[in-house]
Amino acid sequence: MAFRKDFLWGGATAANQCEGAYDVDGRGLANVDVVPHGKDRFPVCLGDLKMLECDADHYYPAHGAIDFYHHYKEDIALFAEMGFKTFRMSLAWTRIFPNGDETEPNEAGLAFYEDVFRECKKYGIEPLVTITHFDCPIHLIKEYGGWRNRKLIDFYKNLATVLFTRYKGLVKYWLTFNEINMILHLPFMGAGLVFEEGENREEAKFIAAHNELVASAWATKIAREIDPDAMIGCMLAAGTYYPYSCRPGDVRAAQLDNQQNYFFVDVQSRGYYPAWALKKFEREGIDVGMTDEDKQILAENTVDFISFSYYSTRCSAGVDNPDVERTQGNAFAGAKNPYLQESQWGWAIDPMGFRITLNDMYDRYQKPLFVVENGLGAKDVVEEDGSINDDYRIDYLRQHIQAMRDAVTEDGVDLMGYTSWGCIDLVSASTGEMSKRYGFIYVDRDDAGNGTLKRSKKKSFDWYKKVIASNGEDLS
Repeated sequence: MAFRKDFLWGGATAANQCEGAYDVDGRGLANVDVVPHGKDRFPVCLGDLKMLECDADHYYPAHGAIDFYHHYKEDIALFAEMGFKTFRMSLAWTRIFPNGDETEPNEAGLAFYEDVFRECKKYGIEPLVTITHFDCPIHLIKEYGGWRNRKLIDFYKNLATVLFTRYKGLVKYWLTFNEINMILHLPFMGAGLVFEEGENREEAKFIAAHNELVASAWATKIAREIDPDAMIGCMLAAGTYYPYSCRPGDVRAAQLDNQQNYFFVDVQSRGYYPAWALKKFEREGIDVGMTDEDKQILAENTVDFISFSYYSTRCSAGVDNPDVERTQGNAFAGAKNPYLQESQWGWAIDPMGFRITLNDMYDRYQKPLFVVENGLGAKDVVEEDGSINDDYRIDYLRQHIQAMRDAVTEDGVDLMGYTSWGCIDLVSASTGEMSKRYGFIYVDRDDAGNGTLKRSKKKSFDWYKKVIASNGEDLS
């Protein structure tokens, strides 16, 4: 048997991409609610275009999403039919603290998530909960400047305390921040940063990163005090960087890119800043505001396991190799790998790279790993009889699960579970599209927000059900 008997098969979502109901039951406005569909989406996510309110000129897909808020029972029943052992989801901070800085939580928000967790438990599904998945209350951005302000650490500690207390015994597995390294790539989405003219952007990003890392360590400490049975993990947007060629400049560029990408998990898993980062701060005059208490909190509260998303590897080219073709359509732009095919959105498809990434991370940290996102965004066609024959998705997942299996059986990687991304169609974080579909379950909604929201099974639904039933042995 390749995978452990208690291997956690399932699927993954995020509140802002599936819940909808953005102004229901006392929920406040968050950064993800003001990120529009269309040409302004990327500039807003980067923190270049200031948009802290909604206007009539844009469509905001997070407002309605797929309305999981009112369909969760139906959706969880479908997950159970596939045999899910776990369901990864996130909480909307503003459902629980509408402004983010209140002392008392919103009971309607707490009750909603309790209902969702109990619905999961009814089917024997273990919730895997991300506390913050690209989610920062707008009030905290307007009033405090987002995660560049240390005060957010205390607000996050308050949120964590409420969650761990309320859901003790209901939730065993927690992740503190989703793809925490996205602060460096999409700062508004990752940390609520909107840059001012003349601001030192690099310093602002690393200050925000430091504050999130300290907040994550505090949450880990709080969880262990309130619920010693809980397991706390970190979460990284992973994917090994390859050198574009064996030119030393390319190899060095890949080394630097990998160092920067692993920076966050280095701190969360090891408990201290890597030497190169301290040298960078010294060289560039960056002061992240590190205190002695910060150092102690980071050192004493490392994570129990490391979770990550994997969609593709990336290529790095040195400054002495300026003429290489670049990839597009992804926050992680890099040199185009001539040996790999790409998805419809220009993402390199690399199952072997998945195995390499698993090995790189396990070699580096020697802690249990958990794959919490992996999947193929593609356009699906609904046939006249209502069927959706997504063989391309099955093929992608088959190759990646096989590579994951090889990493476990042949390489000895300690792996806890696998949750495919977007197990039900949802709004794409990068593009805001519904047409970039990942799910085993089709949702009738288009890029403009039109549709019945009717759920229907794709061909991949029964395929994944078979994979789970065989604990990953039957990939045919």
